[in-house]
Amino acid sequence: EAETGAAFRAGYVALAGRPNVGKSTLLNALVGEYLSIVTPLPQTTRQQVAGILTTESYQIVFLDAPGLLEPGYALQEAMRWAALRAIEDADLVAYLIDAGRPASPADPEVLEALADLSTPVLMTITKSDKVESGTAARLEGRLRDLGYDTLTISALTGAGLDEFREWLVARLPESPALFPSDQIGVQPLRFFAEEFIREACMELFREEVPYSIASRVEEFREGREPVYIRATIYVQRQSQKGIVIGRGGGSIKRVGELARRKIEELLGEGVYLDLRVKVMAGWPRKRRQLEHLGFRLPPESRSGQTGV
Repeated sequence: EAETGAAFRAGYVALAGRPNVGKSTLLNALVGEYLSIVTPLPQTTRQQVAGILTTESYQIVFLDAPGLLEPGYALQEAMRWAALRAIEDADLVAYLIDAGRPASPADPEVLEALADLSTPVLMTITKSDKVESGTAARLEGRLRDLGYDTLTISALTGAGLDEFREWLVARLPESPALFPSDQIGVQPLRFFAEEFIREACMELFREEVPYSIASRVEEFREGREPVYIRATIYVQRQSQKGIVIGRGGGSIKRVGELARRKIEELLGEGVYLDLRVKVMAGWPRKRRQLEHLGFRLPPESRSGQTGV
């Protein structure tokens, strides 16, 4: 029980919405740790990331899901399935809408995703720091007219985050903590290492290359300083391999430096990062390659491209 005498509360909260509405930035702000990678590019989040916020009276496990989108190929099917699973598994759903680029609140795709839920939904207008207050207020009014509980927040300035947490905590089930109080993430450390490597690539290589890149940790040796991590960066074409390696290995060295700093910050100790680059042709469209890279696909993939 919490010190106030009220029962301890704990549960899962899905952060859902279209791509690039600020789910990952919000997760990091709520947990107080950089767990979910953030770039200006849409569809940065490919797999569900879970972050844990624990206080004396409650524990919230936030599920940062990939953006909801109509899938065109196997990787996007895996992303959409991860997002829908997060919504289905959660005790509460915060559906995020970018204040500066709102889809219509009556958007059929949005309503379809939420219609069958018995789960409480909070329509959450994000990035309020980027628009005039009247813009967010008008959107909030339209959503309330549709019968939704609605809040406006900014993960960057912290505006509205206290009210956001209060809304969630009031509706969490009474439950003992689901994870130890000092734990902030659910995925293994190698998952975060893979994500930070991919983020470094997305920061350094623009245009089409970021969407052709995946990363996989092949070896993760702890127990001595520095921690040894051997990882492979996968690209789709030989020309992309040349871009990632760079002249004289300069680009891959910069990727390693960027990723290593973030991994060290998370681990709190030194890291030796050993990176290789390999071509895996067409991996975003091939089921077997996606599964090798750690993605889970729905049992029957509509793309029909199962790999060889």
